[in-house]
Amino acid sequence: MPVSKQKKNTMTDSYKDDNMQTVFGLELYWQKAMRSVERLQKTQAETIRSAARACVDCIERDGVIHAYGTGHSRAFAMELAGRAGGLVPVNRLDLEDLVLHAGWSPEVAMHPDIERNLQAGEALLNCYHIEPQDIFLICSNAGINVTIVEVARQIKQRGHMLIAVTSLEHTWQMSPRHASGQRLCEIADIVIDNQSPFGDALLTLPDGSVACAISSITGALIAQALTAEIIGQLMAKGQDVPVFLSSNVPGGIERNAGLIQRYSDRIRPV
Repeated sequence: MPVSKQKKNTMTDSYKDDNMQTVFGLELYWQKAMRSVERLQKTQAETIRSAARACVDCIERDGVIHAYGTGHSRAFAMELAGRAGGLVPVNRLDLEDLVLHAGWSPEVAMHPDIERNLQAGEALLNCYHIEPQDIFLICSNAGINVTIVEVARQIKQRGHMLIAVTSLEHTWQMSPRHASGQRLCEIADIVIDNQSPFGDALLTLPDGSVACAISSITGALIAQALTAEIIGQLMAKGQDVPVFLSSNVPGGIERNAGLIQRYSDRIRPV
C-alpha cells in the first residue's frame, strides 16, 4: 500500500491503513507470533511431556542430555545447556568442537557450508564422552541438511534415543540433502513440531518476500517448557533436581562447581 494511504502510530512504530487495520510492524508480528505460540501449546504439549519422560529416565540413570543444533538452531542448544535455571546434566554439541577435539582447521569447521559436510556429521560424536544411557536432542528448522541428518543417523546407530525439534511444514516441502534420502523427523523417536511456516518468516512484504522469523522464539519456548516439565516430573518422583544458579548471584559459582563435578568431563564447563 502506498505510504500516503498509511497512518503511522508513533506509540507502536507500526502502520494502519485507512480502516485502521494493522498493515506491517511490531503489532502484526506480535499477532502472528502469538498464534504460533498458541498452536504450539495446543498441539505439542503432550509430545513435550513424552520427551520430558524420556529425559527424566535418562537423568535417573545418571545419564546426560546432549543438545545439538546448527545455524540459528545453535540457540536452542544454548537455551538448554549451561545456563542459569537450566538442568545441569545437559551437554551442548557444537561443530566448532571439531577444532578442539578432532584436529579440524577453523576454516573448515566454521565455514558456512559445514552444515552440508558429511564428514563433520560422522566425526562430531567422537568429540564427547557419551554413555549408553545418554539421550539426544537435535533442533533443526528444516531438518534436511547433511550434517544434521548424519549426526542423527550416528546417534541411532549407537542405540540412543533421539528427540527432534523441527518444522514439519517446512521439512516435508523440501528434498533431503543426505544421500540416504532421510529427514531428521524420519530418524527421531520423538518429534516436536516448532510450528514454523515454510521459510520460517511470518510477514509478507509487498514484493512477495517474507520477513521476521519465528523458529528461534518457539524453539526457546520448547526448550524452557521441556526443562519445566522435566523438573516437575523429577519433583513428583521425589528426586533431586540438579539446576544451575546464576553465576551472578551470591554463592552461585560455588554451588554450580559442585554440581558440575558430578558429571566430570561429560558436560561443557560453565
